[in-house]
Amino acid sequence: MDVVKTLRSLGTVARTKTLLERGITKRALARSLDSGLVLRPQRGVFALPDAIPEFTAAVLHNGLTTCASAAEHYGLWRLYPPKQHHVSCPDGSSGDHVNHELRTVPVHHTLPMVGMIDVLLHALRCLPELEAAVMVEGVMRRGEPVKPLLLEKLNGNRNGKARAALDRVTGCADSAIEVVARLLFRDAGIHTQTQVHIPGVGRVDFLLEGFLVVEMDGAAFHSDRRALRRDRRRNNMSILGGYLVLRYCYEDIMFDRERVLAEIQQVLAGRVVR
Repeated sequence: MDVVKTLRSLGTVARTKTLLERGITKRALARSLDSGLVLRPQRGVFALPDAIPEFTAAVLHNGLTTCASAAEHYGLWRLYPPKQHHVSCPDGSSGDHVNHELRTVPVHHTLPMVGMIDVLLHALRCLPELEAAVMVEGVMRRGEPVKPLLLEKLNGNRNGKARAALDRVTGCADSAIEVVARLLFRDAGIHTQTQVHIPGVGRVDFLLEGFLVVEMDGAAFHSDRRALRRDRRRNNMSILGGYLVLRYCYEDIMFDRERVLAEIQQVLAGRVVR
């Protein structure tokens, strides 16, 4: 068996027991170690030189990766990289890392991670409301009906914070930034409709107070002349249909929300609402 290939399939780091169960011999491990193909960060653990840090942190403590640290590996939306590794070590020996001991579903079949439902549960109980809602929203947008199962597991008074975050999730956003914008508008008391179809225009990201179209421009915005013409036409058709239009990009929503909200409220204040 190929030690490097096996380690790669296990997430770049694994305990000796796991490798032996996969058919790797102790002699093969010794040869790979001597040749520098693999490293031994501590007794009983082998890793590739480019081992994934969050996986290494978990395996070194005989645990699994979870919460924000597992988001990217499950293909979940995440607003910010975590400042600390989030691990699940049932015995409590997690070192300086954030430990989420409880596990309720089977773990990932190959990588050192808890199951996705537990990743979301840990996020809802641990992260700020907005960050947790973004993670769950991305899963729901993929068509996975996780919200009822999460609610079932979040009963009891201690889970009030987690349920409040889950209540903010609708599953209708196309990106993480749209979740942030939607909550920004609704928290400001603005009547907010999402993914609205306007005749002659198509689907718009937001319709505020029935007349203000707000679009979120991603990194590929106006990547070619055809896209530019299409969006100019959409803007023109929106205005011809009696709507006003504002456009914002990722940086606006993430780093300048006060200005964005002030501009939107200025537009809304200049016209009779609904």
